Amino acid sequence: MNFKLNKSHLASNSVNLSKHLNLPDEAVFDLPEKVLQFGTGVLLRGLCDYFIDKANKKGIFNGRVVVVKSTDKGGADDFNEQDGLFTHLVKGLENGQAIEENILNASISRTLSARSQWHEILHCAKNPDMQIVISNTTEVGIALLENDKITNNPPSSFPVKLLAFLHERWKEFKGSPESGMVIVPTELLVGNGDILKDIVLKQADNNKLELEFIDWIKTHNYFCNSLVDRIVPGKPEKEMIAELQKKYGYEDNLMVLSEVYRLWAIQGDEHVRNVLSFAQADDGVIIERDIEIYRELKLRMLNGTHSLQCGMSYLLGFRTVKDVMTNAYLSRIVTNLMLGEMSLAIPYKIDAKVRDRFGRMVLDRFRNPFLNHKLLDITVQYTTKMKMRNIPVLLQYYKEFGKAPELFAMGFAAYLQFMKGEKEVNGTYYGESNGEYYPINCNFAPYFYEAWQDFNLEKVLSNISLWGEDLTKLDGFTEAVRKYL
Repeated sequence: MNFKLNKSHLASNSVNLSKHLNLPDEAVFDLPEKVLQFGTGVLLRGLCDYFIDKANKKGIFNGRVVVVKSTDKGGADDFNEQDGLFTHLVKGLENGQAIEENILNASISRTLSARSQWHEILHCAKNPDMQIVISNTTEVGIALLENDKITNNPPSSFPVKLLAFLHERWKEFKGSPESGMVIVPTELLVGNGDILKDIVLKQADNNKLELEFIDWIKTHNYFCNSLVDRIVPGKPEKEMIAELQKKYGYEDNLMVLSEVYRLWAIQGDEHVRNVLSFAQADDGVIIERDIEIYRELKLRMLNGTHSLQCGMSYLLGFRTVKDVMTNAYLSRIVTNLMLGEMSLAIPYKIDAKVRDRFGRMVLDRFRNPFLNHKLLDITVQYTTKMKMRNIPVLLQYYKEFGKAPELFAMGFAAYLQFMKGEKEVNGTYYGESNGEYYPINCNFAPYFYEAWQDFNLEKVLSNISLWGEDLTKLDGFTEAVRKYL
């Protein structure tokens, strides 16, 4: 019989577990809480919390994470039952060599529900050790929600939750400069820190908060643009979990699997570097004044290619990225799309050799045999991703070449086809492929459900609220998409 992973089990079995896992020192549980993290997702745990845990084990950062969960559904009980502990499996290829590392991550101190424990979250603002806010609320999480108040219990949107936390901290420490926070959103938005700061300030004005407080936000808090890059598909396959839990002698419902490659590029100065001292533990954390090159390479070539191939591959019957890359036809399409179209139209000046080298590294990551990166997961908020990641590349391609990128048009047509809802059940829309229904987890699913009732391609492509541009004005693009539809 397996025991639940928790501090008690770790303490009584550390000798045996140390043969298999990179374990934390017992002293980690006494470290102060320095980070407030909005989100429990696998990306945060498999990347940001990975760096913090690694630094703690090296005696560098010496701080733990309070995690804020937006709802009471799922997950939070596992975090509390496991005392925040989780197993992190790192598997993949690095410089042609197979790498495997098994880690017991002890970076998380506790998990609080925004819905039922908002007062306790606000109380964290009174902790003088608290220095950092991290978030990953998906691309749609950083949004201006009208009439959202800091007096709500809790506020509805992440920016107003953050605003309420900062206001509580400002009151507690009487606006002292040293009480300001370093705030690092990891949502895949270009200029995510700038966008978040702008919304927070607008909401401060909407909430009619003190001018002194607003000045404190502007002067003593650092909103850092950042970029995260690591494929963290989540839980391993059931067979692997069963094998590992038998080996380790404990049950872990929070186990995550990730690739070896890791990058967290953060825009910041010397003050930011000092506060984010965990960066010293791993060269995967880069803190520089300009991170645009890292953002553009990753956003366009990795994320953009993902978005253009996932719908097409799913409709063709594939379910994971690695399965796509073992198919000769689709692998060739992905390679040519990335290196022959996306790479040539990044809206940022990058040396051709750097683009090519990065692209070939990404293709190796796509081929990682250890990861079951589900195509359906990539389609979450599909329309927002398509607009943010790929439309700027499409526009730049037209500037460079004056014609429709063929494989881009193919992927875009497949995206439109994927968004064709066949039924709606309790607010969730479902598409159908090869006799099987799949969920369309996108805020624009209702729009496309209606649009497909009497589909008009020109009407969809000219919808500026969807794309920020009238795509029918791009010579030949409508025809190219129609051909593949």
